[in-house]
Amino acid sequence: MSWAWLGYPLLGIFAGFIAGLFGVGGGLMLVPLLFMLFAAQGIAEAHLMHLALGTAMATIAFTSVSSMRAHHRHAAVRWDIVRHMAPGLMAGTFGGTFIASSIPTRPLGVLFTAIVYYAALQMSIGFTPKPTRRLPGSPGLFLAGAFIGCIASLVSAGGGFLSIPFMFWCNVAIHQAIGTSSALGFPIAIAGTLGYILSGWGAEGLPAWALGYVHLPALAGIVVMSIATAPLGARLAHRLPVTQLKRAFGAFLALLATKMLYGLLG
Repeated sequence: MSWAWLGYPLLGIFAGFIAGLFGVGGGLMLVPLLFMLFAAQGIAEAHLMHLALGTAMATIAFTSVSSMRAHHRHAAVRWDIVRHMAPGLMAGTFGGTFIASSIPTRPLGVLFTAIVYYAALQMSIGFTPKPTRRLPGSPGLFLAGAFIGCIASLVSAGGGFLSIPFMFWCNVAIHQAIGTSSALGFPIAIAGTLGYILSGWGAEGLPAWALGYVHLPALAGIVVMSIATAPLGARLAHRLPVTQLKRAFGAFLALLATKMLYGLLG
């Protein structure tokens, strides 16, 4: 276990920085790496994907707060959007965790990689919204939140890979979309973590120190470092060309998804 305890903080450094930089929860990046770490430790295959998803989701509750505070200091969080989307996000995320827990590891892993490939593609391709397009009203934002939350729970993401394009499509400024997305990650993480704990409660064959589908040692190791690095990423996001950085992150996501898919099907 000693090498794994070293690996968790290293993951936290990177996950926190990515969360702050792109306004995402970092889960899309964490899940494949946690999957590989857990597999190397000999954790039962039946629980590998679920533990990776549940643990990654729990880390978002911490990284999103740190990232959100940093973006708020730059006046980049649209709290009006957060207020209307949060209820739908929580409902969709909580329900989605029970869907994920009922899917076996391999099919769930293939579904995860398909969604990550989509996220990588949309991060790599720029588009310009029509100037007349605006955000929908409260019911529309609730439904959008429910959809984003459900998909986010299946891949243990903060929802940024969907919420940022949605807001940008509705002509929200890109830096505000990133900042607002970091705040939207918190209700997703709370509902998702609770769902993964409950859906994994009492499951046979879980490793020691697992709370449902949340692996506590991995959670602690990642969170300690991610809280420190998320503000650094947020600071950099307001200084660098975000479009180029998003394309680089999209390429990295595609690489991780390919590696994970190879492991699942190999």
